[in-house]
This record gives sequence, C-alpha cells and structure tokens, in this order.
Amino acid sequence: MAAARPALRRGQINIFDESRPMWRLFLIFLVPLLLSNVLQAASQTVASIYLGQLIGVHALGAVSGIFPIIFLLISFLIGLSSGSTVLIGQAFGAGNVRAMKRVAGTTLTISLVLGVIVALIGFFLTPDLLRLIRTPSDIFGDATTYAEILFASCPMFFPYLAYTTFIRGTGDSQTPFYVLFVSTVLIAILTPAFILGWAHLPRLGVASAAIAGYIGNSMAFVGLLVLLARRNDPLSFDFEMMRDMRVDLKIFKTVVRLGVPIGLQVIMVALAEIAVITFVNHFGSDATAAYGAVNQIVGYVQFPAISIGIAASIFGAQCIGAKREDKLNSVIRSGVGLNYVIGGLIIAICYIFAWNILGWFVTSKHPLDIAHSLLMITLWSYLLFGNSSVLSGVMRSSGAVFWPTVNGIFAIWAVEVPAAWLLMHKYGIDGIWMGYPIAYVVVLALQFSYYEFFWKRKTHERLI
Repeated sequence: MAAARPALRRGQINIFDESRPMWRLFLIFLVPLLLSNVLQAASQTVASIYLGQLIGVHALGAVSGIFPIIFLLISFLIGLSSGSTVLIGQAFGAGNVRAMKRVAGTTLTISLVLGVIVALIGFFLTPDLLRLIRTPSDIFGDATTYAEILFASCPMFFPYLAYTTFIRGTGDSQTPFYVLFVSTVLIAILTPAFILGWAHLPRLGVASAAIAGYIGNSMAFVGLLVLLARRNDPLSFDFEMMRDMRVDLKIFKTVVRLGVPIGLQVIMVALAEIAVITFVNHFGSDATAAYGAVNQIVGYVQFPAISIGIAASIFGAQCIGAKREDKLNSVIRSGVGLNYVIGGLIIAICYIFAWNILGWFVTSKHPLDIAHSLLMITLWSYLLFGNSSVLSGVMRSSGAVFWPTVNGIFAIWAVEVPAAWLLMHKYGIDGIWMGYPIAYVVVLALQFSYYEFFWKRKTHERLI
C-alpha cells in the first residue's frame, strides 16, 4: 500500500481536491509555469532587443544563427528531465518521498555529466558547427564568441534546468517562477551594462548577452537551492541528496527509457531547425535576422502549448501514481480547452500588433517585411501544436513514449522539412514557413488516433 502523500506546502497544487474543478486546478498550476517559460525567454528577448537596437541587425543575426545548435546539444537533457519528472510525479502521487529523492539524485548526476560534455563539444567544435549551417561570413566572428560563452555555461545551467523540473513534478510551479523572475531582472540590467560599459564595466559587444545570462542564471540557481534548504523541502540539496547522486541503475534505466525517445524527438526538432536555418541563410543575413525576430515571437506563442503539455504530463503522472486514472479524462479536457482559450487570445494579439512587436527586434525595412510575412503564415497553427502537446503529454505520463515520439518525428522529417524545401523553390522564403502548419495538422491527427484507438484502452501501472 502506498504511503500517504506528504503534507502540501505553500505553492503545491492538490489535483485530487474534489471541491474545485480540474480546469481551475490546472489554471492555478499553469499560470506560474507559463510565466516561468515567458520569463526564461524574456531574458533572451530583452538581450535580443538590446543587441538589435544598441549594436545592430548583424548582432541579432549572430545570436539567432547559433540557437539551433544550442538547442540540439541540450536535447538529451530536455528528454531526461522530462523522464525524471514523470517518475517524480508518480512517486509524489504515491507518497513515496524516498523514490523522489533517488530519481532527483540520479538525474542531477546525469545532467552535470552532460553539461561538461556539451561544454567540451562547444569549446572545440563551435567554428565547425557554424560553418556546417553556413553562417554568413559577416556575422561569423560574433556568432562564434557568443556560442562559446553559452557552451561554457552548460555545466551550471543543466543541473539548474533539471532541478526546476523536479520541483514542478511535485505540483509546485511557483518556486521556479520566483527564481526566474530574479534572473530575468538581472539579465535585463547586466546586458546593456556590458554593451554600453556602465559603471566602468568593459564593453563586451555581442558577448554581453551571453555573460549576463550566465551570471543571472547562476544566481537564480543558488537562490533556488537556498530557498529549498530553508523550507526543509524533500528535494533540497542536502547530504542525503548528495548520497543519492550515486547513480541508481534501475532508476537510470527507467529515466533513459523514458527520456531518450523524448530527447530524440527534441533532437529531431533541433536538426529540423538547423535545416531550416540553412534554408534561410541562402537568402542572406537580412533573412537570418528576420528568422531570429520571428523565432522570438513564436517562442511566446508556443509557451501556452508547451506549458499546458508539461502540466498535463505532471498531472497525469500524479494521477497514475495515486491510482486515480478516473481523473485523466478531466486532465485532458482541461488542457485542451485552456490551450484554445489562452493560445487563441495570444495569437489574436500577435496578429493585430504584428508590425509593432516585430519593430522591437528589427528596424531595417527589408528584414522587417520578411519577418511580418513569415509571422502571418505560421501563427494560427500553434493552436494545433498545443492540442497535440496535451495528448502526447498525458500519454507520456504513463511511460508510453514510443508512439508519441514516432508520430512527432514523422511529422517533422517526413512532412515539415520536405514541405519547406519544396515550397521554398516555389514561394521563396515564405515557402519555408508553410511547412510548419502542414506538419502540425499531421501530428495532431496522428497523436489523436493513437490516443483514441490504443492508449486510453490500456491499464497504466506505476513505473516506480
């Protein structure tokens, strides 16, 4: 028999509270999670605005071009963190605190090792990677400098990212939000300080954004660990957690089994983005800058979908851990409904104010025109992406990762990339972006079919 769940502390959500509807519990958890994702991107967005306005369009292009490579190299960590969150969510639902700590300790060790490996790869191979994606020569030097600093921060950033996923697995989305707020404010202050040399600081050019990010995220990580220790949180980084960092092979295998398919899909997404940036780079540095501006806005449009998918996975894992599969349908209905309401509102705002928003990032007319056209083509389709994210998130909460991953990879590499390449030759750069909505239609159809005809007819057991 499972132990009773530990008493909830401030910030944690009780999804088994029958006095409130699931959609309201979902929304309470979702708002800080959504704001956390927004803040995490806001630090990069603010940096991009400073770079574009204070240095110029070439600086923005240099930062934009390296993003797909960074995303590729952290893909496995994203997958493993997702796998560990499923295990922590199930253990929390079952009241198994000891299992929660063992999952966290094992995953922390993996994240630290991966961070060191990625830092070494970046240190030795950054110029070759930038040549591989045909980075324009006029931004190559700045892109190299920026990338090398980002890679060097990975041994700190990877454990930090992993820790925030652990905490969310216990139903607490508020604590990561608080620490991210602090880091975002620091980055917003430090980036222009290094660009303009405030208070006799050195003028660091494009490197200013990367160094400010390193400082801001490091201080947020330290603040998070201090806060957990003061609360005597079961996941605080204490001597017991350090002992649990000795890798538990059984947990390691389960995390890998869950995380590798998710990480593989993330890698496929990253490779697709590398293919896309390679297509875009054929049109010159103005197109690269436009791509960067569009990515900034699309990132915010995606946040409701991504956040709701994460919340659905965590809630689903807790339901399975507590043997309350009767709650899964309400999790899915709440997630899908909130996706269309929140996502639809944000997309409508972006359509109405597209020119004004793009003007924050790009001031030159030609890249601004390109960016506006691309935005008009893709925005609406992220509602479909959000719907499929909810379905795949709940299915993955039970450990069913293979077919949701296959569906996602198929939509990317058998639909999106070929469609972008073919349509590029007919419609120019606009054709590249047409591949996105086509792929999102396909992936939603695939995920719904697997959920409806296979997954929901099975009985789902705890993984830990």
